[in-house]
Amino acid sequence: MTAESTVPSPGAQPRDHGSSPVSVMPARERGTGFRFPARRPPARPASSLPLPLADLAAAFVAASVLGEAQRTPLVVALLVGATILLRARRTGPVRGVLDELPSVCGRITVGWLALAALVAAYTPEHVLSVRTLVLGVLVQSATACLGRGIAHGRRRAALLRRPRAALVIGPAATAQRVAAAVLRHPRCGVRPVGIVAARPEGPQGHQGLPVLTTGQEVQRALIQNGVREVLAVHPSVRTAQGPLLRALAESGCTVREIDADSPSYATRDQLAGYSCRRLDMGTRRRGSLGKRTLDVLLSGTALLLVSPLLLVCAVVLRISDGPGVVFRQERIGKGGRPFTLLKFRTHRPVDEHEAATRWSVAGEPEMSRFCRFLRQTSLDELPQLFNVLSGDMSLVGPRPERPYFVAQFSQHHPGYAARHRMPTGITGLAQINGLRGDTSIEDRARFDNAYIDNWSLWQDICILLRTAAALVRPTGS
Repeated sequence: MTAESTVPSPGAQPRDHGSSPVSVMPARERGTGFRFPARRPPARPASSLPLPLADLAAAFVAASVLGEAQRTPLVVALLVGATILLRARRTGPVRGVLDELPSVCGRITVGWLALAALVAAYTPEHVLSVRTLVLGVLVQSATACLGRGIAHGRRRAALLRRPRAALVIGPAATAQRVAAAVLRHPRCGVRPVGIVAARPEGPQGHQGLPVLTTGQEVQRALIQNGVREVLAVHPSVRTAQGPLLRALAESGCTVREIDADSPSYATRDQLAGYSCRRLDMGTRRRGSLGKRTLDVLLSGTALLLVSPLLLVCAVVLRISDGPGVVFRQERIGKGGRPFTLLKFRTHRPVDEHEAATRWSVAGEPEMSRFCRFLRQTSLDELPQLFNVLSGDMSLVGPRPERPYFVAQFSQHHPGYAARHRMPTGITGLAQINGLRGDTSIEDRARFDNAYIDNWSLWQDICILLRTAAALVRPTGS
């Protein structure tokens, strides 16, 4: 139900963003996107096992303050269970035990109060005294803090011995300043090994750090130094270097954003005094099996239900417009891979060049009445259910485009190439928001990337339901 309009209208020309994106990437495949050939597994995070072990050990030690009659297996199990359920999830960088002291003591207090309430309710003869409660909280808190302190200390020592290699991306002067600050604070556990910028500014790097300006240099630094961290030091990096950041994230790097030229914003994560936040570049996508299952079930069922309609459309089209009912055209799918898209033919291009590069819309005067009807009702898209069933497409996703236009739009519209992180689809978030036909390519790319960044199976179902509702109000494709 989406458009074949693939060239921005005069009112939707690409905007001038002030400066062109830095060309620091390897050659693109078919002009569709960026990818480093080196594939590495994601960096293994530091084990979180020592912290829950410390909490469990503290719970068993604290159980010793209970009296003989109170120290039953059930009571101890309840204490351990409360410790596990109330244990805070570890997030962010290495924290000190003093930072965790209020939350650790608070959770332990809540656990003991809950235990006392349960014991009083079910075995009143073994009710916990105030002295036992206070002593239990103090013993467990002290033991938990001691164990957590040891665990944090070991992690900090490991980071000092083996800091994570990092690339700093952004304007050269800002990147050099941030890299110098991080190098002055080795306890951060991050060691910058290079700066990625459009061009060097001033001295060639800081403290021997090279300034990388080409894709080959970035790739070489990535492999030789085992880079696992990426620091984007300016908000503009997300727009100008989005493909580079995604390529680095796909290669196993953690991407963090630092706004070095603005006052600190509220965040729990800091790096050398700079506020930072982790960017999710959409490289780890869960639920792909569920999405594929939904595609197979719905497309297979739909083909069975609409097969009479497909036959009628094919017969009428053959009678009214001659042979060549199904139109095949190369489109670009997930990861920049080409595939053959199927549609009912509603227009006869003069030659292959026109088929690959001509922008056509539903209201073209040379279309027959029936072809215009197919376009306006989106019935010409029905053969794409075979593409979905074969795995070339999904029911929901960014609309696939021809290689010629993918190359054009990837150069002129930031974020367009990033749409190929996910399988293309028959309908999508852009289409249900009216971005069909002669509409802004920039807006489509923004909606498509928003769909990918916030993907869920329920979102796909909602888009399909809204698409079905829109079919009763055809506006043309």
